[in-house]
Amino acid sequence: MTNIVGIVAVVFVILFVFSGFVTVQQGYIAVITVFGKYKRILTPGLNFKIPFIESIYRRISIQNNSVELEFQAITQDQANVNFKAMLLFAVMDQQEATILNVAFKFIDNKNLMQALIRTIEGAIRSYVANLKQAEILGLRGEIVVHVKEQLDPTLAGWGYHLIDMQLNDIAFDDAIMKSMAKVVAANNLKQAAENEGQALLITKTKAAEAEGNAIRITAEAERLAAQLRGQGVALFREEVAKGILAAAKEMQSIDADMSVIMFSMWTEAIKNFAEAGKGNVIFLDGSSDGMQRTMQQLMAFSNKSLFSQAAEQSTGDKK
Repeated sequence: MTNIVGIVAVVFVILFVFSGFVTVQQGYIAVITVFGKYKRILTPGLNFKIPFIESIYRRISIQNNSVELEFQAITQDQANVNFKAMLLFAVMDQQEATILNVAFKFIDNKNLMQALIRTIEGAIRSYVANLKQAEILGLRGEIVVHVKEQLDPTLAGWGYHLIDMQLNDIAFDDAIMKSMAKVVAANNLKQAAENEGQALLITKTKAAEAEGNAIRITAEAERLAAQLRGQGVALFREEVAKGILAAAKEMQSIDADMSVIMFSMWTEAIKNFAEAGKGNVIFLDGSSDGMQRTMQQLMAFSNKSLFSQAAEQSTGDKK
């Protein structure tokens, strides 16, 4: 009988001792209480607690925690804005004071998350209330910075710190989204019209400049051509005058009738008219009286022409 009692006592002691061994998983810290009062913390690994006296009140995760939030805010111009945010936070450190804040500030994680979400919503709503709907999308970064500044001190008092916060989606009501889309479309059409007008203005300006340059080049070419034509005509007349003068001198030297030259020039002119004319009709008086009148007119012209000058010059040369 004594042996049985001894065996039972040994077994009880062994069970008592082994029941005091506690394993804390990596990434967690266990909080130990004695009859409801905080006693100490247990770090990851194999630990020992006094059976039936010490108990594990809570296992605190020191890993990163994430939570997604969806809430609504109202802008200064009474527009409803829907936010979707992602929050990343963790226990500040593994110091005992920090672990005490995390373990005893809130009854459970549900109350912690409720307080955290309401704090973030309040910070964003207070900031958005001072903005207009047109400013929201362009101030996404400023909103995140504002919330972090408001949230960091609060989380520090709870034993946590904010790692990151992102506003994944910012959306307005359907009516506002449609009106904003119309405004964007109208601005795009306005910009396109302005660009098209600028392009048309540039095109017409360049075309006008090109046309002006072409007119200027053409006018310059015509002026040069006219100048060259005038010089050619002048040279032609000069050569004709020289030829007539030489012919007059030759005729004067042999005492020939000057009317022969005039008659030859007249017949040559008629020949040229007939050869170079394009459908023109030349009316000539072929009667003897008409011929006589023509010769008289030619001789009258010759009396005032270079023939007289040639004759006088030839006579002077002879003297």
